[in-house]
Amino acid sequence: MTALHNETLTHPDLRDHHLLPPSPCGRACATAPAVLPRGINHEDLRLFRLIATGLPIEAVARRLDLSERTVRRRTRAACDRLGFGTAIEAIVWAAHRGLI
Repeated sequence: MTALHNETLTHPDLRDHHLLPPSPCGRACATAPAVLPRGINHEDLRLFRLIATGLPIEAVARRLDLSERTVRRRTRAACDRLGFGTAIEAIVWAAHRGLI
Protein backbone atom coordinates (compact mmCIF):
# COMPACT_ATOMS: atom_id res chain seq x y z
CA MET A 1 0.00 0.00 0.00
CA THR A 2 1.38 3.39 -0.89
CA ALA A 3 0.26 6.91 -0.26
CA LEU A 4 0.73 9.83 -2.58
CA HIS A 5 1.72 13.28 -1.38
CA ASN A 6 -0.76 14.51 1.27
CA GLU A 7 -2.81 11.31 1.02
CA THR A 8 -3.70 9.53 4.25
CA LEU A 9 -2.60 5.94 4.72
CA THR A 10 -5.52 3.62 5.37
CA HIS A 11 -3.73 0.61 6.84
CA PRO A 12 -5.43 -0.05 10.22
CA ASP A 13 -2.17 0.14 12.16
CA LEU A 14 -1.17 3.43 10.52
CA ARG A 15 -4.48 5.20 9.98
CA ASP A 16 -4.02 7.97 12.56
CA HIS A 17 -0.26 8.16 12.65
CA HIS A 18 -0.07 10.75 9.88
CA LEU A 19 -1.06 13.11 12.71
CA LEU A 20 2.19 12.55 14.60
CA PRO A 21 3.90 15.84 15.39
CA PRO A 22 7.07 16.69 13.49
CA SER A 23 10.34 15.86 15.15
CA PRO A 24 11.59 18.44 17.68
CA CYS A 25 14.41 19.59 15.43
CA GLY A 26 12.07 20.09 12.46
CA ARG A 27 13.72 17.37 10.38
CA ALA A 28 14.66 13.72 10.73
CA CYS A 29 16.67 13.54 13.95
CA ALA A 30 19.18 10.91 15.02
CA THR A 31 16.91 9.74 17.82
CA ALA A 32 13.46 8.30 17.36
CA PRO A 33 10.53 9.41 19.50
CA ALA A 34 9.79 7.40 22.64
CA VAL A 35 6.27 6.50 21.48
CA LEU A 36 6.22 4.73 18.13
CA PRO A 37 3.30 3.87 15.86
CA ARG A 38 2.06 0.31 16.24
CA GLY A 39 3.85 -2.15 13.99
CA ILE A 40 7.29 -0.54 14.17
CA ASN A 41 10.00 -0.66 16.82
CA HIS A 42 13.34 1.00 17.47
CA GLU A 43 15.25 -1.86 15.82
CA ASP A 44 13.17 -1.42 12.65
CA LEU A 45 13.92 2.30 12.66
CA ARG A 46 17.64 1.70 13.13
CA LEU A 47 17.55 -0.69 10.18
CA PHE A 48 15.57 1.78 8.03
CA ARG A 49 17.92 4.61 9.04
CA LEU A 50 20.98 2.67 7.85
CA ILE A 51 19.31 1.60 4.60
CA ALA A 52 18.22 5.21 3.99
CA THR A 53 21.85 6.34 4.09
CA GLY A 54 22.42 4.37 0.91
CA LEU A 55 24.65 1.73 2.45
CA PRO A 56 24.64 -1.62 0.67
CA ILE A 57 22.93 -4.47 2.53
CA GLU A 58 26.30 -6.05 3.34
CA ALA A 59 27.45 -2.84 5.08
CA VAL A 60 24.16 -2.56 6.98
CA ALA A 61 24.58 -6.16 8.08
CA ARG A 62 28.12 -5.52 9.30
CA ARG A 63 27.07 -2.43 11.28
CA LEU A 64 24.23 -4.35 12.94
CA ASP A 65 26.38 -7.46 13.41
CA LEU A 66 23.87 -9.53 11.45
CA SER A 67 23.96 -11.64 8.33
CA GLU A 68 22.80 -10.14 5.04
CA ARG A 69 19.97 -12.66 5.01
CA THR A 70 18.80 -11.52 8.46
CA VAL A 71 18.86 -7.88 7.35
CA ARG A 72 16.72 -8.74 4.31
CA ARG A 73 14.37 -10.85 6.42
CA ARG A 74 13.94 -8.14 9.07
CA THR A 75 13.41 -5.49 6.42
CA ARG A 76 10.72 -7.60 4.73
CA ALA A 77 9.05 -8.38 8.07
CA ALA A 78 8.96 -4.69 9.04
CA CYS A 79 7.49 -3.73 5.65
CA ASP A 80 4.87 -6.47 5.97
CA ARG A 81 3.87 -5.32 9.48
CA LEU A 82 3.55 -1.73 8.23
CA GLY A 83 1.68 -2.70 5.07
CA PHE A 84 4.28 -1.56 2.54
CA GLY A 85 5.46 -3.47 -0.51
CA THR A 86 9.02 -2.16 -0.51
CA ALA A 87 11.57 -0.89 1.96
CA ILE A 88 11.74 2.49 0.24
CA GLU A 89 8.01 3.03 0.83
CA ALA A 90 8.46 2.26 4.53
CA ILE A 91 11.54 4.48 4.77
CA VAL A 92 9.79 7.41 3.10
CA TRP A 93 6.78 6.93 5.41
CA ALA A 94 9.08 6.93 8.47
CA ALA A 95 11.07 9.93 7.23
CA HIS A 96 7.94 12.00 6.56
CA ARG A 97 6.90 11.41 10.16
CA GLY A 98 10.28 12.30 11.61
CA LEU A 99 10.89 8.75 12.81
CA ILE A 100 14.24 8.40 11.07
